[in-house]
Amino acid sequence: MSEHVSIHPAARIGSVYLKVRNLDQSIAFYREVIGLSVLKQNGNVAELTADGKTPLLILEANEQYRVMPERSVSGLYHFAILVPDRTALGLALRNLIKYQIPVGQGDHLVSEALYLNDPDQNGIEIYADRPRSTWQRNASGEYIMSTDPVDVDGLLAVSEGAEWKGLPPETRIGHVHFHVGDLRKAEQFYCQILGFEITAHYGGAALFVAAGGYHHHIGLNTWAGAGAPPSPEDAVGLRYFTTALPDLAALQAVESRLSDAKAAYERDERGREIRLTDPFGIGIRLVIDQAE
Repeated sequence: MSEHVSIHPAARIGSVYLKVRNLDQSIAFYREVIGLSVLKQNGNVAELTADGKTPLLILEANEQYRVMPERSVSGLYHFAILVPDRTALGLALRNLIKYQIPVGQGDHLVSEALYLNDPDQNGIEIYADRPRSTWQRNASGEYIMSTDPVDVDGLLAVSEGAEWKGLPPETRIGHVHFHVGDLRKAEQFYCQILGFEITAHYGGAALFVAAGGYHHHIGLNTWAGAGAPPSPEDAVGLRYFTTALPDLAALQAVESRLSDAKAAYERDERGREIRLTDPFGIGIRLVIDQAE
């Protein structure tokens, strides 16, 4: 597969499916601290939403799940909740402060981000993009990104007087970021087979890829160590994430590349969803956008 064929430029991250230990505890956290609401609950599985219609986060609970030591396996580093503007990010920060949640932060030039963990140590980013017109590229065509201090005072000032009502309806999953065991193998899979385009290298051990010129839909790093094994089935963390494609033709184009690469995958009976895992045991579902 010497010639790169890109995934449809309208491809985006859809929902994220997480494994947790205590469903009531996790629902309370994601509702009160993060600002999502329950869309549906069936036994040990709950769907959470920002707009009351679209599931963004699916939680599956089992008290036997275990928390792995930090940076010991491939799998979830964090999933990233994209809010529509700085005011929404400032309100999210105010709510995190209210609940005394330890928060990391980073100004990445293309975006401003807050970092935290859920009760099972699943990593979460809440961020707001800067206008795309302000994003800068280097001589190699990659986005210039950094990790500078966030203007926390500015976020608090812009949100002062605004009312926290949970995450805005426009909120979505902006990107996902994973530990992987081999960056070259990850690039081959996500770029040459799935069709994402490289948008940035972050040091020598991280790679960002995206569709349609976004700064990144998927982050990949080897910070858990080269050869980091897949996360065990009985561990908390990511079961799968979805990539939403705009139509059947876009889905079939990816399926064709999977077939050419002899990659293992399953297709649903209607031919509108493909299920697979990446080389590091990370679950992926390619779906047709619900907006179609």
